[in-house]
Amino acid sequence: MSGSEFVSIGQPSAHPGLARYRVQVALRAVAAVGGGYGLAAASAAAGALGFQSLGLARPDATLAATMLSFIVYAIAAMWAFGCASAVRAWVGIGLPALALALLAGLLTYGGQA
Repeated sequence: MSGSEFVSIGQPSAHPGLARYRVQVALRAVAAVGGGYGLAAASAAAGALGFQSLGLARPDATLAATMLSFIVYAIAAMWAFGCASAVRAWVGIGLPALALALLAGLLTYGGQA
């Protein structure tokens, strides 16, 4: 083996598509961790308020919504890596998170912003 077969850390990669692939994986990881957290938090807030409006006691509604948000977080992480593109992962996590955050705001303030 000659020394030219090894790629050092400082040299550009021999595969130009490798950098793009790594960026896509990084974007999906950020969507899974950060976006999943935001979606889980929004679902916990909206769920707790929704359960309270259905007559559940506040501690029980909060606990139930928080437990369900763990499932939402896991599904969001799987969604981020199962999508065809990182953009679709961000849209698929970001739009529901925004909708649930708006719903939680409406349930909290009753439409009186």
